[in-house]
Amino acid sequence: MTQIDRQATYTGTKEVAAPLRFDVARLDAYLAAHAHNYKGPLTVRQFKGGQSNPTYLLETPARQYVLRRKPPGTLLPSAHAVDREFRVISALSAQGFPVAEPVVYCADESITGTAFYVMSYVAGRVFWEPDMPGSNPAERAAVYDAMNGTLARLHSFEPARIGLSGYGKGENYVARQVERWSKQYRASETETIDAMERLIEWLPSHIPPGGAPRLVHGDYRLDNLIVAPAEPKILAVLDWELSTLGDPLADFTYHLMAWHMPHSESAAGTASLVGHDLRALGIPPMADYVEAYVARTGLDPRPALPVYLAYNFFRIAAILQGIIGRVRDGTATSEFAPAKAEMIRPLADKAWEFARQAGAR
Repeated sequence: MTQIDRQATYTGTKEVAAPLRFDVARLDAYLAAHAHNYKGPLTVRQFKGGQSNPTYLLETPARQYVLRRKPPGTLLPSAHAVDREFRVISALSAQGFPVAEPVVYCADESITGTAFYVMSYVAGRVFWEPDMPGSNPAERAAVYDAMNGTLARLHSFEPARIGLSGYGKGENYVARQVERWSKQYRASETETIDAMERLIEWLPSHIPPGGAPRLVHGDYRLDNLIVAPAEPKILAVLDWELSTLGDPLADFTYHLMAWHMPHSESAAGTASLVGHDLRALGIPPMADYVEAYVARTGLDPRPALPVYLAYNFFRIAAILQGIIGRVRDGTATSEFAPAKAEMIRPLADKAWEFARQAGAR
């Protein structure tokens, strides 16, 4: 099997896939009536990288926009809540946090077939590989530090002060996430995976004690960030579909998975730092990266790090199983979605490996 070039595979746009097309003229008319200073005509293309909520590039003679919408078809409960995405980027934009500028939200399904929102297009770089091919050690170190500092800033907000007090239940976040993803894994299950069965049984009684709830992104990683074209500055954090109020340490440890991610040589692969010479690349070892976050926030995941990593690898395995469920149901939004099936078992095995480090038998 030939290893894919993730940067080339996922960068840019393509013609909109047939199941995800909609009436462009209807959308053009809606935006002319509801989006400030909008002027058509409109052309639409689909971003290659989207896995969950279909994402489109909207181009007019004067400006570019991005549209995110719910996928068509039968959806899992509480999934694909684009209204929540719009709410959170609106709140964060008002604080000067790096997100795309919100433009308009539309619940009227007659426009594109499902609810959607439009935001500004942010020009910059997306690094699909965590080793940042084509970069240099100084830039990699600076980007990783900016990634760390941006998440630390997100976790510093008191939700009530930025208008997000009702954005989630907050308390018992990890326990509720384990319950949620266990149910959604069952709803999408296509085969029995022993490690997932053991994790579903073990995790509920080994939840780390969470601190004060904070806004959590839920899918924070390097390829969900737009980096400035010529400097190591984060211009926008993307993909807020899984955001809520919850345990910031669960959110932080989620993107530590890159330091442990099992390899895959297909489009199924989730980016990994395993096997790379981090010192030569300029990327911090995980211990140093954790230390930087602790210094910035005063929050320390290290006493429960194996449990947090077991939880996060379990969670991503369940999320990928949801994608396979959409393949089964004919509602998957990416041509690479079917290949995700091969990653679920390795991710579950990695989760169980960390559970064993935490004392599971």
